[in-house]
Amino acid sequence: MQTDEPARVDPQRDAAPAPLGPARLIVNPTAGNGHVRTVLPALTTALAAGGLRFDVALTRSIDDAADLARTALHEGIRYLIAVGGDGTVHHVVNGMFNDRVPIAADAVVGVCGTGTGSDFVRNFGLDRPVEVVARHLLTTHTLPIDVGVAEFTDFAGRRSERLFVNIAEAGYGAEVVKRAGRLPRWLGRMRYLLAAWASISALPRAAAQVSVDFTTRDLPLVELVVANGQFFGGGMKVAPRAIPQDGRFSVLAFTGKRSQVFMLTTQLYAGEHLPHPQIVEYQSATCGVTTDPTLLVEADGELLGTTPARFTLLKRALQLKI
Repeated sequence: MQTDEPARVDPQRDAAPAPLGPARLIVNPTAGNGHVRTVLPALTTALAAGGLRFDVALTRSIDDAADLARTALHEGIRYLIAVGGDGTVHHVVNGMFNDRVPIAADAVVGVCGTGTGSDFVRNFGLDRPVEVVARHLLTTHTLPIDVGVAEFTDFAGRRSERLFVNIAEAGYGAEVVKRAGRLPRWLGRMRYLLAAWASISALPRAAAQVSVDFTTRDLPLVELVVANGQFFGGGMKVAPRAIPQDGRFSVLAFTGKRSQVFMLTTQLYAGEHLPHPQIVEYQSATCGVTTDPTLLVEADGELLGTTPARFTLLKRALQLKI
């Protein structure tokens, strides 16, 4: 039956959800060779116009991000926005946990990727212009994702551990990270290509024992990828079957010649390197590796130490703003 009576409006039901907040933007001012300085004004303007209450904390070194995140949580702030590259996200997330336990179970992390690679956000379609990213940061939508734990030997010979959200590596990829860190940042993505070429001659093919949930194998190893996310190295789709909330790593052991990973560069960007007769692939919640000689270990683009290493998951331990 039709009626001329106007429809009733329920303000509680029909109003758009208020943004999360208050928030703290943890900003690495050197990310992307300083590109963040051009992005930050547009980001803060858009967030303020959307009604988000926030303040801004600048890192003095990338290690500061963990301390800034921890301080924010202890001050009662539950929405942290990492503005920078994958390294910034890495340190912010590490600052949100204490002994593998979240400092605040209701904390949410958002990301505005401004680094040279910013591969983590590619997993969620958030590698977009700052205005688009700001619109995502203003909604209430979150996604629980897994967090990796890397146990390794640090450069002082001590057993250490670090959390990671995207990808950890032992071998060739970690060697590339080390060498890229020595090159000037203004080279952008070219830093990694130059470092990748130089790493071929420097890297030994190690005798390795790789263990996952259901088996252990002895392998000649050039590169071990333990992936929570799919992308790394400035857009390479290294682990196309990785899903950051399925409770499993995508583990890839490259067992070919020292040049194997470099020669697969084109296929890696397209995610077309699998299946491959010299890449052993597993889906597993754990991975351990011992090698002779030792290999470098990195996670989220941060050089950590050396093998032996072990990788485990904290399942759906982090609320990511999407």
